[in-house]
Amino acid sequence: MAVKIRLRRQGRKKRAYYHIVVADSRSPRDGKFIEQIGSYNPTTVPATIDLDDARALYWLKQGAIPTDTVRRILSYKGVMLRMHLHRWGKSEAEIEAEYQKWITAKQAKIQAQIDSVKAKKEEKKSVRLTQEKAQRTEKDAKVQAKYQVKEETTSSENTENTSENTENTTTE
Repeated sequence: MAVKIRLRRQGRKKRAYYHIVVADSRSPRDGKFIEQIGSYNPTTVPATIDLDDARALYWLKQGAIPTDTVRRILSYKGVMLRMHLHRWGKSEAEIEAEYQKWITAKQAKIQAQIDSVKAKKEEKKSVRLTQEKAQRTEKDAKVQAKYQVKEETTSSENTENTSENTENTTTE
C-alpha cells in the first residue's frame, strides 16, 4: 500500500482551506484518510500553516511520499530538513542543533523581508504625500490667481461704474 501525505480540500467555493492528511494513494482526494496531521489556509494573509511536525516526520520515516505542495509546506516548516539530517545519520542532538540554527536564520530572513516591505511601503507613502502636497499647492495657486483676476476686474469695473455715475450726475 503506497501512502501519501497530501492536501484534503475543505471549505466552500472560492474559500478553500486544506487539511494535511496521510492517505492511501488509491483513495480519492477528499475521501478516506489514515491520519490528519495539520491544516493549511491559503486565504489568510500570510497563509496559515498548522502542522504536527513529529507526526509528519514519523510518516516520512515510514515511507510516506508527500505531494509537491505538501513537500513545500514541510520544507517551509523544517520537517524535510530534519528528515534529511536523519537520513544522513545525524544524532538527535545534532539534528536539534541544526534545526535551531536554521530556524533562527529563517526568522531573521523573514524579518528582513518584512522590514524591507514596510520600508518600501513607507517610501511610497511619503512620495505620494509629497506629490499630493505639490498638486494641492499648485491647485491653490491657480485658485488664488483666478480670484485675484476676478477681484481686479470687479474692482476696475466698480471704479469705472463709480466714475460713470459721477459723470452722469454732473451732466444732469
